[in-house]
Amino acid sequence: MAYHADILLGRIVKAQGFDGSVSVKLERGFTEEIPDMESVFLEIEGKPVPFFIEESERSGADNLRLKFSKYNSQSVISGFTGCRVYLTRPPEHKSGKSSQSFKGYKVYDGAGKFTATVRDIVNNPGQILLLVDTAEGKEILIPFHEDLIRNIDRKKREICMDLPEGIAEIN
Repeated sequence: MAYHADILLGRIVKAQGFDGSVSVKLERGFTEEIPDMESVFLEIEGKPVPFFIEESERSGADNLRLKFSKYNSQSVISGFTGCRVYLTRPPEHKSGKSSQSFKGYKVYDGAGKFTATVRDIVNNPGQILLLVDTAEGKEILIPFHEDLIRNIDRKKREICMDLPEGIAEIN
């Protein structure tokens, strides 16, 4: 089981029911598709702690109910409220490929000031980067982080992002 601090699934918002289940508010990137998971890491006091999943059920557009193995009481699980939940492996997309399936996607910002094409995915320790070619022929690295992603349209093969100002000049 590998810890991926760069793949934040969501945050535990409350204990749910009396069987030890929790409600996880999902990050924007996981509102449509949730990967199959056997385990996750909770960030407890700044440290990753592995938890095996007994049950997982979608409960609303941006919520997920998780029941962890060997945690059967609300009193114990309620102490995890506010903890971040991280994936133990990169999510796989419907095509069965990892984030490499984004090669060839068009990347643009909401203001229409930046357009590029994804050439490759760079898996740096702690973060994933998109290696893109701009319309002007420049090669740029962009952090591929859920806080920057506005929308991914798989049909149009487009990624709309909130890019930091001056990203093209930094590279």
